[in-house]
Amino acid sequence: MKKVGIIRCRQTEDLCPGTTDLKIAAEGRLVFAEMGPVELVGFVSCGGCPGKRAVARAKMLVDRGAEAIAFASCMGRGNPIGFPCPHFAAIRDAVARKLGPEIELLDHTH
Repeated sequence: MKKVGIIRCRQTEDLCPGTTDLKIAAEGRLVFAEMGPVELVGFVSCGGCPGKRAVARAKMLVDRGAEAIAFASCMGRGNPIGFPCPHFAAIRDAVARKLGPEIELLDHTH
């Protein structure tokens, strides 16, 4: 079972408890379909705009066993309010540079 950490938008925490992210990860559906059910090692926020804490938090998830990092759909797709993170591309690129190619990055969860 692959180990995954999820990073979500801090501002979306007030609107979404992450239920769908957790459910589809456990079931191995949607973005996790190729991996099958996954074990979550952590579910953290980006730290707030502009997401500067996302890099350190992604590294922390990897240090705790994550083999992949998924960005919750609130960041890249704007679920549930239809407003994606305006800093998402920069956050993703910074995380990718820090973690390197051996850690898979997923741009959304559902």
